[in-house]
Amino acid sequence: MKKTIDANMPVGKLKKIADFLPSPDELALPEDKIKVTIELSNKSVDFFKQEAAKRHTKYQKMIRNLLDRYTLQHSR
Repeated sequence: MKKTIDANMPVGKLKKIADFLPSPDELALPEDKIKVTIELSNKSVDFFKQEAAKRHTKYQKMIRNLLDRYTLQHSR
């Protein structure tokens, strides 16, 4: 029987390295937010929900990012 090499397995001697990645708390930087109530059309909300589901994110976050980018573009 011929021995095969698994490409997903390490080759050679292993060396332990220090953990240099930031903690999840350091990655989740707080944003200045204010809670508002807004009425949107069903069509708009459905669109953002579908697009968010495709990208495995939250539709509210997509709407917030859209507003942030609009604000940035028009506040120059």
